[in-house]
Amino acid sequence: MLNKTPAKEKNSVTVIDRADHNVSRKSISDNALKVLYRLNNNGYDAYLVGGGVRDILLGEQPKDFDITTNATPEQIKKLFRNCRLIGRRFRLAHIVFGRDIIEVATFRGHHGQEEDKKAKQNHSKQSEHGMLLRDNIYGTIEEDAERRDFSINALYYSTKDYKIYDFANGLEDIEQKKVRLIGDPETRYREDPVRMLRAIRFATKLDMDIEEETAKPIQSLASLLGNIPPARMFEEYLKLFLGGKAEANFYHLEQHDLLEYIFPHISQWFKKDPDGHAMQFVHRVLENTDRRINNDQRVTPAFLLAAVIWYSLEENIKHIMTNNSVNQQDAFFTAMHEIMAEQQRCIAIPKRFQLPMKDIWILQQKLTRREGGKAFKLIEHPRFRAAYDFLLLRGQVEGGELLELANWWTHFQEATPETQTQMVKSFRNPRSKRRRSVRKRTKPVNKD
Repeated sequence: MLNKTPAKEKNSVTVIDRADHNVSRKSISDNALKVLYRLNNNGYDAYLVGGGVRDILLGEQPKDFDITTNATPEQIKKLFRNCRLIGRRFRLAHIVFGRDIIEVATFRGHHGQEEDKKAKQNHSKQSEHGMLLRDNIYGTIEEDAERRDFSINALYYSTKDYKIYDFANGLEDIEQKKVRLIGDPETRYREDPVRMLRAIRFATKLDMDIEEETAKPIQSLASLLGNIPPARMFEEYLKLFLGGKAEANFYHLEQHDLLEYIFPHISQWFKKDPDGHAMQFVHRVLENTDRRINNDQRVTPAFLLAAVIWYSLEENIKHIMTNNSVNQQDAFFTAMHEIMAEQQRCIAIPKRFQLPMKDIWILQQKLTRREGGKAFKLIEHPRFRAAYDFLLLRGQVEGGELLELANWWTHFQEATPETQTQMVKSFRNPRSKRRRSVRKRTKPVNKD
């Protein structure tokens, strides 16, 4: 990572010369370099910042390349025809190169130091809990570094001199494998409660520990996550659980009392029955999700969401059927509506994921019906494979008839068409047997 220990300069910035670090332009995307060069060539300061620098130092290939500059969003837009400005909380410029988007942010400044507060009141706003609702105060690179969340993200790389600028002892924290907030942890969490989730995600992703003072306020401030818009929480869910560290993040969230603000239902199961079927099932799903992602296999956010809700859904169905004169289908849809409404209050699940979740649940009941041509129709269902995987994991946890059912479908998929036909013919629906026996018993007696 570093060839030698850098010395601290008078202005408290650690500067690492090109010969003493491993960050190279070869590790930076061509599109990010284009943005850096154009900003520099037009008289602006511009730096690769944050995770891009951090990951290269750690020997990893970054997924994203973020840039910070002293150019304002409007000035950036004038330089790039392929630029679009986004964000209300903090104005950002997205430079679009096909599917590749380079995010460019203007140096952030400190709040409460504006010369004309009345003139700038529309650029900065905080909630009663201290959360930043608007954050369009611009400043210097030094101020920008102080405004960043974690020390390991306050690293700046310049394509002008190829040096790295470290304003918050980020290099030392990388060496010591520490995730440390810049500034007072409680204040920083109140400014943006999502930082509690980010602390956990960085710790698991980078195989680091959360520094003691950074970890201390998390449990007492956990309820602040209830103020975060559900749409933003869904984005955090994707980062936490679809990055190959789902299992580790799940248990860290529980350890810090944050799980209920993402998965309220499974959090309740965790507390009342940590070794029960619900937790065993989720454990297997998390393990399976990580394995698939780390093997570059496809995963869908819907599968894990369906899993963490499943046992609460089953319990709610039984409760409705016990206390109301409704059939199982009506109870299912009533319970599903209630459960989904509760989950949506925490994370806003887009409709494109709600439908596969519902299909996976509905197919759990349909997979018990294999008579006639039903098995052949089910295997053609577009969600069959996901529903089968779901059933198989349930069977591995619960065993008994459920595991027998899952194994039947395993053999059915692997069998030849002739064997499949025989398997279906040999299957008899227990309800059909009862109907036939009832008809036989009620057959009129021939008196002749």
